[in-house]
Amino acid sequence: MKRAIFPGSFDPITLGHYDIIKRGVTLFDEVIVAIGVNADKKYMFSLEERKQFIEETFADEPRIKVVTYKGLTVDFCKEIDVEFILRGLRNPADFEFEKAIAHTNRDLAPIETVFLLTSADTSYIASSIVRDVIRNNGDYTKLVPKSVKIK
Repeated sequence: MKRAIFPGSFDPITLGHYDIIKRGVTLFDEVIVAIGVNADKKYMFSLEERKQFIEETFADEPRIKVVTYKGLTVDFCKEIDVEFILRGLRNPADFEFEKAIAHTNRDLAPIETVFLLTSADTSYIASSIVRDVIRNNGDYTKLVPKSVKIK
C-alpha cells in the first residue's frame, strides 16, 4: 500500500491544498493530511478548527485521513510507516525551499518527496493571503473550501 503524508499548518486549508490532496489521492492508496503543531507559531485558527475544516472537506473520501503531529515530519513518517511526502509547488521559490527540505529528509530517513505543481487557477493562493483577506473583511470564500467558516 502506497501512503503519503501531506504536511502543513493549513491555517486555513486553501483551494490550492485541496487541489494537491485530490490529485495526490489518485497517485497513492492513502493520503494523510498531517497538521504540524509548532508552539512558536501564532495561528488564526485553532488546531481543532483546522482539523475540522479538512475532515469536513474530505468527509466523502475514505482514502484521505487527517492527523496532527509534533516534531520533524520525517520522524512522524517513520513513526506511522509512510515512505512518501507529498508537496505542492506554486512557483520557483517554493521549489527551492522544498528541494532543500526534501534533500534533508532523504538524508535523515528513506523518505521520498513527491512534488505536484499547483493548478494554474490556484497557484496564487497561499494561506497567508487568505488570512490577510479575512483580517481585512474581504471575500475569502473564493480561496478556500466551503468547510472554512469564520465564527
